[in-house]
Amino acid sequence: MLFLIAGWLTGLPGWVGLVEHMRVEQDALVVPFEGEAGPRFAWRAEDYSVSLAMPEPVAAKGGPLPRVQGASGLPLVVLDPGHGGRDPGAPGVDGITEKALTLAAARAIRDALLASGRVRVAMTRDDDSFVPLQQRTDIGRRLGAALFLSLHCDSAADPLASGGTLYTLSEVASDKEAARMAARENRADLLAGVDLGSERADIASLLIDLAQRRTMGVSARYADLLAREVAPAMRLHARPRRMAALMVLKAPDMPSVLFELGYVSNAEDAQALGSPEARARLAAAVRRATEIYLATR
Repeated sequence: MLFLIAGWLTGLPGWVGLVEHMRVEQDALVVPFEGEAGPRFAWRAEDYSVSLAMPEPVAAKGGPLPRVQGASGLPLVVLDPGHGGRDPGAPGVDGITEKALTLAAARAIRDALLASGRVRVAMTRDDDSFVPLQQRTDIGRRLGAALFLSLHCDSAADPLASGGTLYTLSEVASDKEAARMAARENRADLLAGVDLGSERADIASLLIDLAQRRTMGVSARYADLLAREVAPAMRLHARPRRMAALMVLKAPDMPSVLFELGYVSNAEDAQALGSPEARARLAAAVRRATEIYLATR
C-alpha cells in the first residue's frame, strides 16, 4: 500500500493509472494490474481490537482539607509543595529529588509565616504524599486563601543553568481558561460569592475573564515583591519574572504564584536548596514579601 501511495505521489509512469483503478470490494482493497480482466491483488485487514487499562479518574473537588494553622480571622496563605509520593519531580544531583526539596522549603516558609503572627497557613501536603494537580488549587479556593504559593524546582540539561524564577498567569492563558470554565455545565462555584450557574456561557466567560485579569494583576504584584525581597537571599535567574499557562495559576479568584526555587540539576542551587541556613534566608524573604503585600492590598 505504501509503495502504491509513494508512486502516486511521485507520479512515476504507470503508478498513477494503477492507483486510479484501486477500489474496495467486500472490505478488501482490490488492485488490477493489467486491466479489469487481468490479474488482481486483494488485501484485507483482519478485524482487531485494542484494550488499554486506564487509571480511575481523580475527582478534582471534595475530600478532606488540610489543617490550617494560625489565629482565626487572619488572612490565609496556602503553600503548595510540588510533586510528592509516587511523583518525585525532577531528579537532582547526588540523588536528591524535587519533591523533598519543595517540601523542606514549604515547611521553612510555613514556620516563618506563622512566627510573624499575621497570617494563617495551610499546606496542600505536609508529608511525602501524592496530591493530584487538579486538586491543589481547589484546596486553596475551598479554604478561601488570600494567596496561593506553589513551590517547584527547575531542571535542565545544561548544568550551568541556575537561579529562581517566578511565574504568574499569562493573558493568553486567561482568555482561553475563562472560555473553558464558562463552557462547564456547573458554573455555580467558579467565582467566590458569585453564582454564574444561570448566566449564558458568553456572559459567564466575560465575568470570569474580568475576575481573572484582576487576580492576575494582584498575583503579578505579589510576584514582583517576592522577586525583590528574595534577591538578596538567593540567586535568581537573569530573567526571574515570567508568565505561563500553568494549571496551578488558573484560579480566577485566588492570587497565585509559582516559584521555581532553583535548578536541581545545578550543583550550587541544589546545595543551597538542601541547606537549612539557605532555606531560612529564603523563608524570611518570603515572609517579608507576604507581610508587605498583605499590608498594602
